[in-house]
Amino acid sequence: MNPDPVNSDRRHVPARELGWSKSLARLLAHANISANTISLVGVGAAALAAVALAATRQTDGLAQHGLWIAAGLLVGTRLLCNMLDGMVAVEWGRASPVGALYNEIPDRVADLLILAGAGFSAGGHELLGYAAAFAAVFTAYVRVAARSVGAPSDFGGPMAKPMRMAIVIGCCAYLGFTPDAWHPQFGASGYGLMALALAVIALGSVVTCVLRVRRAAQYLNANA
Repeated sequence: MNPDPVNSDRRHVPARELGWSKSLARLLAHANISANTISLVGVGAAALAAVALAATRQTDGLAQHGLWIAAGLLVGTRLLCNMLDGMVAVEWGRASPVGALYNEIPDRVADLLILAGAGFSAGGHELLGYAAAFAAVFTAYVRVAARSVGAPSDFGGPMAKPMRMAIVIGCCAYLGFTPDAWHPQFGASGYGLMALALAVIALGSVVTCVLRVRRAAQYLNANA
C-alpha cells in the first residue's frame, strides 16, 4: 500500500531522505514559506503545464519541442512541490489547521489540469484526457473513502500519482528531445503517443481503484 513507515496516512517517498531535498525543505522553512503556499505553487505549475501541453497542438518544429520540454519540467515541479509541502509541514513543524485541505484539494486540481491539458496536446485525445483525469481523481477518492471507514490509507498502484506523472513526464521528454519522424501516429486521426499514454493512465487508474477497494474490503473483513 506504500505508506510512510513513520506515518501511515502519508505516502512513502524515498526522495525525502536525500540530502538535496532535506536542504531545500530547510531553506523554505527558514524563509518562512508555508506548506500551504508550496501546495498552491504546485497548482500553478500544473496550470502552466496544462497550457504548455495544449499549446503544442498549435505549434510545430522547435517551438513545439520547447513546449514539450517545458511541460515536462513543470509537471516535475508540481511533484517537487507536492513532496516539499509535506516535508515543510511535518519535518519542520509548519503544519496549519487547514493543512490537510491544502494537501488534498490542490493535488486533485493539479491532476485534473495536467491530464486534461494532455488531452488537448498534439497527438492527444480530449476524451481520453478527461477520462484519465476523472479516473485519477477517483483513485484518491477511493483512498480517502476507505480510510474514513477504518481501512489504512492505500497509496498503492499500479497507477498511483507518481506513476501517472512519470508517464506524462516521460512522454513529454520523448516528444521534446526526439525528431518528429520518431513520433508515432495512429491512423488518419492524428492521435499519437500522448493519446496512448492517457489511455494507459485511464485504464491503470481504474485497475488501481478496483485493487484499492479490494484491499480495503479485505482489511475490514479481517478486522471486523
